[in-house]
Amino acid sequence: MTSDEKYRKVAAFIDQARRVVAFSGAGISTESGIPDFRSPGGVWSRYDPQDFLYQNFLASHEARIKYWRMSEEFLGAILQAEPNAAHHALVEIERLGKLDCVITQNVDGLHQRAGTSREKVIELHGTVHTVSCQECGARTSRGEVSERIRGGVAVPYCDLCSGPLKPDTISFGQAMPEQETREALERSRACDLFLVIGSSLVVHPAARMPVEAAMNNAKLVIINLSDTPHDHFTTVLLREPAGKAMQGILSAYRQILAG
Repeated sequence: MTSDEKYRKVAAFIDQARRVVAFSGAGISTESGIPDFRSPGGVWSRYDPQDFLYQNFLASHEARIKYWRMSEEFLGAILQAEPNAAHHALVEIERLGKLDCVITQNVDGLHQRAGTSREKVIELHGTVHTVSCQECGARTSRGEVSERIRGGVAVPYCDLCSGPLKPDTISFGQAMPEQETREALERSRACDLFLVIGSSLVVHPAARMPVEAAMNNAKLVIINLSDTPHDHFTTVLLREPAGKAMQGILSAYRQILAG
């Protein structure tokens, strides 16, 4: 089957669907210029992931210094990035009334910046754009905390209780957010079309979502440049960049709507 034939097939699935769930991973963000943590030249090729265990962050001021240095470096790439064609395609699918939600492993907020409704984005691994105290839970904006760091503060602490501040991203060893994980599972099980966009599906429990959808009779479409452990569940498999594939699918869907 050619790419164009696959685009038309997925477009037909969207047309027939009542609930489309999109699941996005690092592959959608790399097309906006945000490095994949695991890719050559990514963060984990320059830092040891074991240094960033959540338990170490809580226990050691030195670990917090290292964490904030890495986190600010990563934030710089995010702030320079712009939503790409795949993000914008999902916005149009929402506008056309088909998108139930976007479940994302990404922490960059690009779906919201593209125009996807905030209430439709489930951030499984949190967000870089807010910061919380690990003791009292007080939340503040990332911009305010980053300004402190640029002013020479190596580790920011809470103004209310002096507890350590940490970006609202999920670190190694940190529990997944219960509400978001539960909602993502429920949406995955209830959808009739599940689109994986740019995820290698190796990080759990997030990687379980497409399996849950397929086991509950949803059509499963995987758009990813490399193999995933769940390719055998797919109805349509596209080994293409996220932006190219989503634009092709959207173009084919517009043709269906035009009659």
